[in-house]
Amino acid sequence: MAKESIKLIANNKKAYHDYFIEQTYEAGISLAGTEVKSLRTGKCSIKESYIHIENGEAIIYGMHISPYEKGNIFNKDPLRPRKLLLHRYELNKLMGAITQQGYTIVPLRIYFKGSLAKAEIGLAKGKKLYDKRADIAKKDAKRDMERAFREYNR
Repeated sequence: MAKESIKLIANNKKAYHDYFIEQTYEAGISLAGTEVKSLRTGKCSIKESYIHIENGEAIIYGMHISPYEKGNIFNKDPLRPRKLLLHRYELNKLMGAITQQGYTIVPLRIYFKGSLAKAEIGLAKGKKLYDKRADIAKKDAKRDMERAFREYNR
């Protein structure tokens, strides 16, 4: 069995900065035809997007897919809410988790797995300001160590 290729379209680096990601899930995205074509050209942004569960369905809001140039009347609204396709047990787990204080669901990345558009979503807990500062300090220290290591090994 051949390994399916994964082509990354959009990545949400800000989510890793603002939240502790505790669990990740892979979800399909319900899209219109011109939206898929636009995704294939890489025109997607999930920076300001979030996921809400209503009526037993996961919906992604704020995901911007630019209109397809050759799509004319078939183009949909770029910011329309889109349904995420998850198994019932995954939805139940997520619903139970977000009822707890401080938990939310954020999209982490959008990619093609084979020919299917997928979203990696994460169950996240918000970081406090001091957590963010500690992460930045850790990243700076690691960068300084790597730089010193390279200079030493020249």
